Amino acid sequence: MATKDKDFVHLHVHSDFSLLDGCCRMDRLMGRAQELGQSAMALTDHGNLFGTISFIKQAEKHGIKPIVGCEGYMVTDHKNDEKPGRENHKSYHIGMLAKNYEGYQNLSKVVSDAHVDGFYYRPRTDLETLAEHSKGLIGFTGCMQGWVPQLILRGKEDEAEKAMGQMIDIFGKENYFVELHNHGIEEQAQLVPVLLKFAKKFDLKVIASNDVHYVKEEDWAPHDALLCIQTGSKIDDENRMRYDAKQFYLKSREQMEELFREAPESITNTFAVAEMCELKLPFGENHYPVFTLPPEINTKEVDNVKYLKLLCIEGLKGRYEKEYLAEELRGEDTDEKVRELSERVDYELSVITKTGFNDYFLIVADFMGWAREQDIPVGPGRGSGAGCLVAYVLGITDIDPLRFGLLFERFLNPERVSPPDFDIDFCMRRRAEVIEYVREKYGRDCVANIITFGTFGAKMVVRDVARVRDVPYAEADKLAKMVPDDLNISLEQALEKSPEFRQECETNPIAKQIIETGKVIEGMVRNVGTHAAGVIIADRPLRELVPLTSQDGVLTTQFPKDPVEDLGLLKMDFLGLKTLTVIAAAEKHIREKEGFEKFRVADVSLEDKKTFEILNEARTIGVFQLESDGMRRLCRQMNISNVDEIIALIALYRPGPMEWIPDYIKGKEDPST
Repeated sequence: MATKDKDFVHLHVHSDFSLLDGCCRMDRLMGRAQELGQSAMALTDHGNLFGTISFIKQAEKHGIKPIVGCEGYMVTDHKNDEKPGRENHKSYHIGMLAKNYEGYQNLSKVVSDAHVDGFYYRPRTDLETLAEHSKGLIGFTGCMQGWVPQLILRGKEDEAEKAMGQMIDIFGKENYFVELHNHGIEEQAQLVPVLLKFAKKFDLKVIASNDVHYVKEEDWAPHDALLCIQTGSKIDDENRMRYDAKQFYLKSREQMEELFREAPESITNTFAVAEMCELKLPFGENHYPVFTLPPEINTKEVDNVKYLKLLCIEGLKGRYEKEYLAEELRGEDTDEKVRELSERVDYELSVITKTGFNDYFLIVADFMGWAREQDIPVGPGRGSGAGCLVAYVLGITDIDPLRFGLLFERFLNPERVSPPDFDIDFCMRRRAEVIEYVREKYGRDCVANIITFGTFGAKMVVRDVARVRDVPYAEADKLAKMVPDDLNISLEQALEKSPEFRQECETNPIAKQIIETGKVIEGMVRNVGTHAAGVIIADRPLRELVPLTSQDGVLTTQFPKDPVEDLGLLKMDFLGLKTLTVIAAAEKHIREKEGFEKFRVADVSLEDKKTFEILNEARTIGVFQLESDGMRRLCRQMNISNVDEIIALIALYRPGPMEWIPDYIKGKEDPST
């Protein structure tokens, strides 16, 4: 690697998390930086920290020092003022970097505040918020859309000087830098001499930036297409949004030196800024909430570990009422069963305590108990959590793991500790009530939904790029349908797998352009959403731990589920299941009939022959997991006669074991085979 390139650092970079503007996937971005021999890089996406963890992991994978930052939007009046048309209402760009963990926390608070409390067309912060949370942060004057540059371009140098003075007061002289740009744009050429003059007057250091929006020079065309996708425009639209130059790519040190010959120190100063930043995020720390014991419990004598055991003992007696009859009524078989139950619970509790998940079980048992008290339909449990006897006796699940021979270690293994994860189903209509209960109990600022990111798939990117190139819909649709339906297939893989698609690319120049542009864009973030079930619960206000946004007025993390768990936050899945809603309605309808006032689906025997008849006749429309055409065909073939065969039915009808279905049916009919 060239040592020279190690002395220059790109401090203003946008990834694809600058939604539909940044045209840099993290892997390509870091791969190119590694090729150029660059030792560090900052990520400064527009108004968010969405890509922070992905950036850190990709940077470390490529041997590059990650610097966490953001190009925020700032107003000079109050961010909560929503009166348009005022001079000081305009939002300006401001670059910020985190020097350390305190800086990361403050950056997270600034960005969260902008999304949750300051959003007006875009997430906006203000001078007051910046001043309150400036410790550990580095600030830049920004691009042409920065506060100081905008005032200069309007011919208001006196006001620009005052603005610079205000920003110095906020960040401190040693943490505020004058940012220079040169993309061959006339306004930038006007700015540079004035900014250099200001830097000298205020004794500030200057840095050279390239406002990176795409990886390589030739990527300007895919970036231009991405802008059209963002704005719903066509490439040929004259008045559409477009960049004034084709120079917003990841340049080498030599290229940057050539651009900033009048300020050579602006190159080496970038490395000095990188040296100021030493952020280590606390991966692996535990920020699970602590369960508060009921007021009637003497906390001097009973801690959460003992309380969990007390609940388990009580739950055993409730679940296994016959086994816990008075001693004189029990036989030897019952005594053996009691010993088995006690030993299993003691073992599970020892693992739960060893791995530190006592509070987790208390929290889940609490909101499950509350849901039942409110007559909110809940599922019996599914997934590996059904193998936990502690969960069964606490009322978290309704499946006896001993009856079905289920393994606790699939749920929580002392040899390979990972957070337990209950798949908990609630009535779809009333799921929100349970989440609201959790918010009230643990604090609204400690509970949030989890963000998700939708990305450009191969078919989608073909359609999107074709549209912005004004290709007729029928032609675009035909080309997209040539891409095989394989899950997560890439355009490159599609070209290998589909001769028709490959031939179209080779013989049709327009198709080739679409596919080449699509290859750059595919896999990038297209939109944001909310995780269907995941909710985060923390032991402190989440703004201290992760950046937040707001989705439809609901607090939501800016990091997706894997990063929030990596940072030690508790993720709970509150699944909304329509089947439970339907069952509850059916129960209510049945109870209205004379003689069925106390009817409960839970009381129906697992050996009910009429149920098996219904399944064998494939009358399963509306039955969870059994209503697809393929599953109904299998129901007819299986000749189900007991509940274990229903379990086998559902377990077999999956991509892996599906090929063994004929062998299973044959073995069922003739065990000797």
